[in-house]
Amino acid sequence: MGLKRTDEFRKDAVRIALTSGLTRKQVADDLGVGMSTLNKWITAHRDTDVVSKEDLDIAKENDRLRREIRLLKEEREILKKATQFFAGLKQ
Repeated sequence: MGLKRTDEFRKDAVRIALTSGLTRKQVADDLGVGMSTLNKWITAHRDTDVVSKEDLDIAKENDRLRREIRLLKEEREILKKATQFFAGLKQ
């Protein structure tokens, strides 16, 4: 039989899963719980005050900024390759 986790542990796990920017898989692995268990806890605590609206807004903004950074890095790599390509044509 598995470990019985405290309610405080579950709430912390939900808060981390919803605000850390990590995938649920990463959070579950880090905490030593199964994905389905973590998802059940998130569903059970979704409408509670475990995570404040402000924290969720910040987490959403962080996700948006991470996507934007990833896109900008990809564009920069494309420009580097184009610069190298065109510099090679001048010879």
